[in-house]
Amino acid sequence: MKSAIWLLLVSIFITARAGEPSDKTMNTTNKTELATFGGGCFWCMEAVFERLDGVKSVTSGYAGGTKENPTYKEVCTGVTGHAEVIQIEFDPHKISYEKLLEVFWEAHDPTTMNRQGADAGTQYRSVILYHNDAQKRAAEKSKELAQWRFPRPIVTEIVPLTKFFKAEEYHQDYFRKNPNAPYCAVVISPKLEKLKPKLAKP
Repeated sequence: MKSAIWLLLVSIFITARAGEPSDKTMNTTNKTELATFGGGCFWCMEAVFERLDGVKSVTSGYAGGTKENPTYKEVCTGVTGHAEVIQIEFDPHKISYEKLLEVFWEAHDPTTMNRQGADAGTQYRSVILYHNDAQKRAAEKSKELAQWRFPRPIVTEIVPLTKFFKAEEYHQDYFRKNPNAPYCAVVISPKLEKLKPKLAKP
């Protein structure tokens, strides 16, 4: 009798659990990934990627150099080896890494060495810092496909991310906080207008 009751209880428990999402499914559903790009001034790149549907957050920072915890002033000298970059947290179920790469090519000129417009120096170089082998392969393929859009060779570096250093707080969300600042009005606003068809968020 006890055995029969025990089997009945186990059966009820299993049936009830069958309708619940597993921890694995829940974790996959809620999982976000990171992408790290450099394409000139991070104020500009940040403003572009923040407008994409599926992007959770964008953080301005420094990467690709040798100095630990660099300051903006140090990076601007060019001696740290760091580039101004953005780190994008995104939901891969809403936007793919490949789509981020497409926007990356559109958001800057990847054919100018260590320069974007009036911003010149190694800190403004075009660079994709991959987080894993899958991102590396995607970046290399995307670069090859993007070449036809440009009259000159793409000089974008594709390198592994070793460390990302968050930039000073006043750099974060710079365009949102300072829309009327000269750089924002002259450089960022026109760029956003040009890219509007590719950006999902208003």
